[in-house]
Amino acid sequence: MRQPQGFEDPIHPHYVCKLHKSLYGLKQAPRAWNSKFTRYLPALRFKASHSDPSLFVKSTEYDLVMLLLYVDNIIITGSNKQLIQEVISDLGSVFDMKDMGKLTYFLGLQVSYPTPSAIFVNKTKYAGDLLYKAGMTICKPCPMTICKPCPTPCKPHTQVLSTDGEPLKDPTLDRSIVGALQYLTFTRPDIAYSTNTVCQYMTNPTEVHFHMVKRILRYIQGTLTYGIHFGLGPWHLSAYSDSDWAADPYTRRSTTGYIVFHGSLKGKDL
Repeated sequence: MRQPQGFEDPIHPHYVCKLHKSLYGLKQAPRAWNSKFTRYLPALRFKASHSDPSLFVKSTEYDLVMLLLYVDNIIITGSNKQLIQEVISDLGSVFDMKDMGKLTYFLGLQVSYPTPSAIFVNKTKYAGDLLYKAGMTICKPCPMTICKPCPTPCKPHTQVLSTDGEPLKDPTLDRSIVGALQYLTFTRPDIAYSTNTVCQYMTNPTEVHFHMVKRILRYIQGTLTYGIHFGLGPWHLSAYSDSDWAADPYTRRSTTGYIVFHGSLKGKDL
């Protein structure tokens, strides 16, 4: 570090400037802004959530406002539009903010509104970028088997050992893709099981394990628009769980699966 040009001190040429506040563009600027923002929220009667430190909740006798913060990106929602606008105005008087309007994109999440009372969340762009990274963007029906989209993310009733196949010379790509698949499962629970399976081989992945990862990608290519639909309904939760019996060939542990339904559920839907 050295003194800025035009502000050199001839008596103390080795002195540096002391910043009284963070400068935009520096690495620590977002962190400093985030820290200042979270310290100000209690003044607006927001309380941090115990389950998620990035979520802040403001509750009144009849209404609720929720604020989600990620570095310097904010999502605000609630049950009262006037109360939400008051929060935005209070924050705007202290921080330099820009209202982007209705939420459409946030951290890879694409949000659409098929009806006034429903939202649809997916990661089509994120999944497309992942396919491009893996070199599988031209994955459409063709004579080559490897290019055909798969109807399922994994083969049913098959068991792969950690020692099957030759170890990859450079497992960097495999680990990077598997890590990205984990983030994709937030809106794609249909690949959660198969992604969890390939995660178990990240220590020393082989060609067989990488083929399993490619199968998940081929399934995603044919289901790019899949996501999660949230709509109005009764506040009724139904949870189901099951497990196999000591199916792991190494540890003899059982694999547990569960599913949770929010809203009404009829027997024919199972």
